[in-house]
Formats: sequence, structure tokens, C-alpha cells
Amino acid sequence: MNDLTQCVLTPEVPTEGFDPLGVGVHRASTIVFKDAAAYASRGDRGHEGYSYGLYGTPTTRTLEAKLTSLEGGVWTFLAPSGQAANALAVLPFLAAGDHILIADTSYPPMRDLAETDLRRLGVEVDFFKPKSPDDVASKIRTTTKIVWCESPGSSTMEIMDLPRIAAIAHEHGALVGVDNTWATPLNFKPLKHGADIVTEALTKFVSGHSDVLMGSITIKDMALLKPIRSLIGRMGIGVSPDDTSLVLRGFETFGVRLRHSERVALAFARKIERHPLVKQVLHPALESSSEHALWKRDFLGSSGVFSILFKKEAIAYIPAALDTLKVFAIGASWGGTRSLAAPMSIDGFRSATSWSGPDVILRLSVGLEDENELWADIEGLLASLEAGVNGTSSGDEHPAVGRG
Repeated sequence: MNDLTQCVLTPEVPTEGFDPLGVGVHRASTIVFKDAAAYASRGDRGHEGYSYGLYGTPTTRTLEAKLTSLEGGVWTFLAPSGQAANALAVLPFLAAGDHILIADTSYPPMRDLAETDLRRLGVEVDFFKPKSPDDVASKIRTTTKIVWCESPGSSTMEIMDLPRIAAIAHEHGALVGVDNTWATPLNFKPLKHGADIVTEALTKFVSGHSDVLMGSITIKDMALLKPIRSLIGRMGIGVSPDDTSLVLRGFETFGVRLRHSERVALAFARKIERHPLVKQVLHPALESSSEHALWKRDFLGSSGVFSILFKKEAIAYIPAALDTLKVFAIGASWGGTRSLAAPMSIDGFRSATSWSGPDVILRLSVGLEDENELWADIEGLLASLEAGVNGTSSGDEHPAVGRG
């Protein structure tokens, strides 16, 4: 064989006896077939077979299988981000003239997708009060194809009665989708509470290191597989096996990381809510939460993410207070090893409900740093707010806000 040919062809190396703990990274666009007949019948391999790298490799299938098992579903698809997963979960089931109902507290980019793109495509869009199954019942139509939920609600942490909402939706022939990123499949299993589709932003707690973007869609019924898989194929959407390997590596410590963040965040939330400049702490695991009983009924645990509402007189001093942080970083997203603080704006992201709290809330994500140093950082932030309110310091009038 010519040297040039040998440079291109890859010799087969025995793999028997090589059984590592880590998942191999299988990079491929082209997948070859043993003969012409195998190539001609490649479509017969079905969704579990391999035909082209875009539609799956052993690396991506391993992650899909782990998620399918945890979610209690029948199949999982991977997407380039959490919001991509949300979009791909609803688009296959909507056409011009159809209707979608979306929780008013959903992730703002999901709201933007509905208001901008779904309306442009002729889909009718309504938003419902997340804490009111009766509002779902009053707004659902014969043309409603999907009821989209997020529990807790993005930033403001409202818990939904998913079993009741799902029962209403199914009675009218609509699917139920749930963005489960806050809880993760370790703390809430929407498919077991009536949902048909569940999405996760694997970017956050599952990957856990703030260095990869990925999302997932898990389905309860195989009837949903072909519409989603076909759309993903038509749009040419896939994920990198290298990124997938990062998520798989993070997955192994996911449980211990989440439980640590959950414990520390809840302890912090209980202390923060007693501060005189704090109007309310939004965390469903707090006994003071109006949704605590519902959370306790359906959830297996809580998260490392919660939000703080400050009293009106403290709002202007939030930027200066954030600048005192030494351990917390200022940034969007959550679920990584690093603790994050992000001022979030609610204004403009509600229509079915009214928001009576301050427009700017502070969202905290607790990471893996020493909890005493983290608490000292929070105490410094609170002291800075007190100094501003008492006239011994000054802050900017308009805090920078985000929505990630």
C-alpha cells in the first residue's frame, strides 16, 4: 500500500480488554458502511442506529441515555443550549392557526421566541398565571397544542401545580412541556407529574463548570420522537462530542455539587430574609414561601439559586454593593463551581400577572467556595447597602441588570 494511502487509512486496533471509566470522545461526520447493501438500508437502523455524525455518536448517546434514565422518559435529544432545547421542543408541534399557552414567568428568551417568531409564523400566543390552574382552564382552546411551564418561575420562583395543569391540558388534547433547569432531574421529575416533554439547560448544574453550552429534550412517549428528530435533522442541529464529554465528566459530580449548593443556599436564604433592608427572599424551600407546601409535595430537593427583593430605599445602592464582592462573581447563568450574583430586571417580562415587587431583584447562585467566606461576602454587600441607605455611602441610580 502506498505511503499516501497509509497516511489516510486507519488501522483497526483491538479494543478488547480496554475498559476505561471515562466515556470515549467519538468525533465523526462521515460514518462508513461495510458494503453497499448496508449503506442502502441505513435508514432501517432507526433512531438508535448510526448513519451520520450529526444524528448521534456513542458519546452523545451515552449522555442521552443517562438523562433519559434520570428523567424517567423514553428518549432524549441534545441541543446546543438550553434555549435551543426549549425552541426545538415546541416548534415541531405548532403550525399557523395553532395556539400555545406559556407560563407568564418563563425564561425571557422563551417568551421572546413566542412573541417574535411564533407569532410571525401564525401561531397564537397567550400567557397564563403560573400559580393558577384555573387560568389555564379559562385560556385553553381547541387549537391549543402546547402548554409550556417552568417551575419554579424564572427569577421569581413561583411553583406550579403541574399535575393539575397537565390534567387540564391533556383533557383538551394539548401537550405539556416543562423547562426544569432550576430543579434538575435530581430534584423534580416533570414526566412523572404529568408533563410530556422536559427540557434542561445542561449548561448549568449538570455540566457544572461554566465552560460548555448544551441543552436536552426528554420525551415521555415515543410518538413525540419522530417530529422532534425530523426537525432537528432538517435544521442541521447537532452537538459536539467534545462538549458532550465535558457534560459527561461534570455529570459524575453533579449530585454532590447540587446537594452542597442546595444546603448552603437555603442556609443563606434563611439568614438573609431576616435583614432589615430585605423585603423578601424568593426560595420555595423557605417555610415563609407561599408555594412551600406545593414545593414540598412534588419536589425531591431544592437548588443553589434564589432571589432577593430589597426594600425600595436600598435599590439605588445595589451596584455599589455588588462592587464590594470578593468571592461572588457578577455574571449571568448559574450552577457552576463559582458563586454568582446577578441583578435581574422583571419589567417587561410579565403580561398575565402583575409584579408588585421592585423591578430589580438580586439573584444568587451558590457555588463550591468556602461557605464562611461566601457569607462574609454577603455580609459585606448588605453592609454596603446599609451604608448607602444611612447616607454614609452613595450608589448609582440605575443598576445594570441582566436576564441570563
